Amino acid sequence: ALDAGADAVNDIAGGRDPGMLPLVAERGCGLVLMHMQGEPRTMQDRPHYDDPVAEVGAWLAERARLAEAAGIGAGRLLVDPGIGFGKLLEHNLALLGRLADVAGRRALLLGASRKSFIGQVTGAAVDDRLAGSLAALAAAHAAGVTVVRVHDVAASRQFLDLLAAIARAGRTGQPGIEPAR
Repeated sequence: ALDAGADAVNDIAGGRDPGMLPLVAERGCGLVLMHMQGEPRTMQDRPHYDDPVAEVGAWLAERARLAEAAGIGAGRLLVDPGIGFGKLLEHNLALLGRLADVAGRRALLLGASRKSFIGQVTGAAVDDRLAGSLAALAAAHAAGVTVVRVHDVAASRQFLDLLAAIARAGRTGQPGIEPAR
């Protein structure tokens, strides 16, 4: 993908493949380090955390430290708590409720759009999870998440644009309107 022009790697293994960090450092591209308990085929086999926020946050901090030690600048890194990857409903909700704690002071990517935890809470089918996805975006916005991955781009953009305008108006006392990009 990098040879074809990609400028970032979204690594669901969090840099655990021994060749990943050296490759990203050599290529000078961006890197997303995602948390996942287990492997893709086993990640949902009885996931367990004593404190999901502390454990996922510490794991991401360590992976980011290793990436930086490999020569990947902090400005090229995003961490991702891996919502739905080796996590039960209560783990996902705890992480969403404390995203800033999970990220530490690092840039955070969140992919919660249409995830199964929304269906578990609301009973909504996967194609009917826009409202739940927007609620997750509200948590992301409140926590200062840097990048979000969404399915319903136009609705998500409108939602985030309005949240940003409200936040600007609250800080300045003036209407927080900026033209759409």
